[in-house]
Amino acid sequence: MLLKQSEYLLKNKSKLKELIEILSAKYQYVSVLATDVGGTNYLYSQKRSMINPYRFAERGFVVRVYLDGTYQEYSFNEIGDVKKVAEEIITQLQQQNEMLKDLRIQKYPTALIEEEEIKKEFASEISDTAVSASKEEIMAKLKKVSDKYASKENIIDAQITYTNVIISKMFLSLKKELIQSFGYSLSSGALIAYKDGKTNFLANSASGFKGVEIIDEMAEKLDETYVNLIKLFDAEHITPGEYEVICTPEASGLIAHEAFGHGLEMDMFVKNRAVAKEHMQEKIASDITDMYDGTDGIQDTASYYFDDEGVISGTTQILKNGYLVNGMNDLLSALRLNVTPTGNGRRESFERKAYTRMTNTYFGEGKATLDEMIASVKYGFLISNGQSGMEDPKHWGIQCVLSRASEIKDGKLTGKVFTPVILTGYVPDLLANISMVGTDVITNGNGMCGKGYKEWVVVSDGGPYIKTKVRLG
Repeated sequence: MLLKQSEYLLKNKSKLKELIEILSAKYQYVSVLATDVGGTNYLYSQKRSMINPYRFAERGFVVRVYLDGTYQEYSFNEIGDVKKVAEEIITQLQQQNEMLKDLRIQKYPTALIEEEEIKKEFASEISDTAVSASKEEIMAKLKKVSDKYASKENIIDAQITYTNVIISKMFLSLKKELIQSFGYSLSSGALIAYKDGKTNFLANSASGFKGVEIIDEMAEKLDETYVNLIKLFDAEHITPGEYEVICTPEASGLIAHEAFGHGLEMDMFVKNRAVAKEHMQEKIASDITDMYDGTDGIQDTASYYFDDEGVISGTTQILKNGYLVNGMNDLLSALRLNVTPTGNGRRESFERKAYTRMTNTYFGEGKATLDEMIASVKYGFLISNGQSGMEDPKHWGIQCVLSRASEIKDGKLTGKVFTPVILTGYVPDLLANISMVGTDVITNGNGMCGKGYKEWVVVSDGGPYIKTKVRLG
């Protein structure tokens, strides 16, 4: 089905356009982002069940204005008398200006936004079940999966979740009139096991522009998850050292996000907080390495049609044949750096500022099969089940934590498993060591990324299987 545009946004459009007209008499640029986000989180386990509103549900507006080289913003969630709202905005922004002067806050010089006229509506196709399935149907589906795996040997709980989200946003200025509606669903399954006095857990997930069928997609992976979880009880610790490794698409995505995620967010370039700024157009990876960030090549949780600054989104190629060719940016960073905006200006909510944020970040496809990769390894590991990661954008350091490393010896998986897995290294070395890249790009959108004052947005990441050489410990 094709999603309908938000009645809430459409109802307020005429008032917002009137507000823009009033404010334009004082300011050189005025825009409004209006948001209407709703959804529901479901959880069923053997110990509890919950149905809660989506954590980031919101309805509200944020105005951005420009005057004499400075951009300011004001957010609000009700619009009654438009003239009174305009007066309040002007008063509050004037007081803010006075406060900044008193505090002697340094401002980044920024040019005036120059917009082309555009009026366009965007709406995504989504499964009927994303809006038609009842709460009872969804909870029954989750219970069935939980009960199945809770009955397996050594399992003490099976926590199964489902979230459906519908997002509508409208961006208005004197020249732009954009509106979009899209939705996605995601599901996760976490199995918790107890054996010989030890407790372990392992999870799997699925996401996409779909409905409750995403629960079935996730559940199809749980048999393998269960087998791998039980193997963790016999897992050993890796002897620290440098090894050949094959990364699953999930592990590839964790590396893509951490290796070139924050370090290529160009608001960090403005502040000189990313070493990548000094190496643009340089070769820093192997010839077969491509990487992307974008919203139209992948349909996952971070896909949208225009960003929170009214920039039409697309796909940015970050690495091309090993060369660092582009970064990502929000609109104001693009103006400050005199580059083309990439549509990566994202807000946690209408009450938060826009930063340069990743969307769907992934390695591009190659030509190798997984069997060919495994056969090429004398001694190394297939690493999987990413948990967390950190990077140092100023020095290109990276650390990724994963749950499993499956031993490869003389071109074959031995069945031996190691845990935990700590991957560390220098980003250009890791990327230069990529020697084989798989054929199928797979992303997962169950993650979130924090920035600023721990402001969160949904992201997806992934790629194909890749073979490289890294330090494990």
